[in-house]
Amino acid sequence: MAEDKAKKSDEPKKSLKDEILDEMTAELDEEVHESETEMDQVMAQRDEFEDKYLRAAAEISNMNNRFKKEREQLVKYDGQKLATAVLPVLDNLERALQTDVSGDAADSLKKGVEMVVTHLQQALKENGIEEIASDDTAFDPTIHQAVQTVPADDAHPANTVVQVLQKGYRLKDRVLRPAMVVVAN
Repeated sequence: MAEDKAKKSDEPKKSLKDEILDEMTAELDEEVHESETEMDQVMAQRDEFEDKYLRAAAEISNMNNRFKKEREQLVKYDGQKLATAVLPVLDNLERALQTDVSGDAADSLKKGVEMVVTHLQQALKENGIEEIASDDTAFDPTIHQAVQTVPADDAHPANTVVQVLQKGYRLKDRVLRPAMVVVAN
């Protein structure tokens, strides 16, 4: 023990000021370390929030693009339902025009029906609805519906439309109703 006292006496005795300074330095070092830890946590939270924000912004952008496309589709094919409802009426009027009539009253009536058909066809055309050309064309299952086949001959080679039983129509690039046709086989 005498040696311990001798060692302690050999060490310079710290003044109160030095002890307080050492203690304050240790506390400050501890606070700085805690602050760095807290700062790391805050930075991690910030990065997480930034990631969530970027993902949400991307999702909103995707939704806006999807809604824009849907609106464009609605505008592009506006009137499709009305057109499909009107096409059978046009068919019936065209069939009425194919009947033979006699007498002045019947001729007048036929002329009136012709005018209605012409106006209806013009209204459809103005709204982007067009007839699918099918006479003497190659059979295309995307725009034709084969309801009957006949043997191919010189005038009608195989896989060509021989006769149109019901006209087909399309709205821009969408088929509203395929043409019902007889196909040479």
